[in-house]
Amino acid sequence: MIKLTNLLRTTISAFALLAMVNTGRAQSIPNPWRTGIVTDEFVYQKAPYKECHAATIAETPKGLVASWFGGTKERNPDVCIWVSHRVNGKWTEGVNVANGIQNDTLRYPTWNPVLYQVPGGELMLFYKIGASPGTWKGYWKTSKDNGYTWSDQMALPEGYLGPIKNKPVMVGKNLTSPTSTEGKGGWRIHFEISPDLGKTWKMVDVAKGTDTIDAIQPSILTYKDGRLQLLARTKNRAIAQAWSSDKGMTWTPLSKTNLPNNNSGTDAVTLKDGRQLLVYNHVLPPGKLAKGARTPLNVAVSKDGKTWYAALILEDSPISQYSYPSVIQTKDGMVHFIYTWRRERIKHVVADPAKFKLVEIKDGQWPKVEGYELPVIKGETKDL
Repeated sequence: MIKLTNLLRTTISAFALLAMVNTGRAQSIPNPWRTGIVTDEFVYQKAPYKECHAATIAETPKGLVASWFGGTKERNPDVCIWVSHRVNGKWTEGVNVANGIQNDTLRYPTWNPVLYQVPGGELMLFYKIGASPGTWKGYWKTSKDNGYTWSDQMALPEGYLGPIKNKPVMVGKNLTSPTSTEGKGGWRIHFEISPDLGKTWKMVDVAKGTDTIDAIQPSILTYKDGRLQLLARTKNRAIAQAWSSDKGMTWTPLSKTNLPNNNSGTDAVTLKDGRQLLVYNHVLPPGKLAKGARTPLNVAVSKDGKTWYAALILEDSPISQYSYPSVIQTKDGMVHFIYTWRRERIKHVVADPAKFKLVEIKDGQWPKVEGYELPVIKGETKDL
């Protein structure tokens, strides 16, 4: 009995040692698509609502501010706009700053907040109110104290929606908002330009192009030679692009890039070193389908907006969805991503772009690297 017990102890110890060795080996092999990430956190763990979506982020003189919409479910009338600040390394509890109450008997959901910090000025918050994207209207507020208190709600001029998902860009003295419509005229991209920070506006259309591309939710990239580039979500299984050589007053017709799109939101930012950064789901929908899974969530970098290099995979679980990312670069050079995590929470990831290990994306395929396998997505995904 004693000999059997000793043998059993020896066997268990051997298996434990083997497990420790194998675990050590696994931990010693870093995920090649996480190089450069310095922070990976949730904005909150619990909230007084079931679902959330469409986060946005801005850097104010007093630090980071984030916003998103949250409620029972997208399109539900109780969906409101929430705001949180990152203070001493932690996000504060979300505060409800806007709702869709029209009167005692009518209430609409709110949608797609967009934060923008005017250089040397106020913090802007744009959002939409309405029963659906085809009927919503644009509203905005401003804050003089970095998003802790807000002005009264202001309606944008009739027909104007403000930045539809992604942040505006200051082009010279013009606040240039990337926007789009999804109403009776189908999916169309346009820009709303204000020379006086929202007092007056003008609209610039973008043609669908020979491929009749259905696109929404553009973002804006800038180049040292003065050109602008838009990148946008489509129903055409590819990210769309267009170019402007006159500060956004006119644009080339839309065309497809060589990057796939799963009919889900993207965002992009021009880095301080002149490179372009794109965050998106690198997913090609199967067959002729326009929609695909909202996982994984990827980051690519380019010098010219044409040749793209794989940089990061922010999420790679086969459990969808990781979607609607927003991205900014802060004054310290770090890149901040904020996005929907399974519609349950909002995720915040910080990365150092100087540490990215880039691999060229060829023929629209995310590169294969030794020691890493892309997730296998089986069946249909929810909330596409």
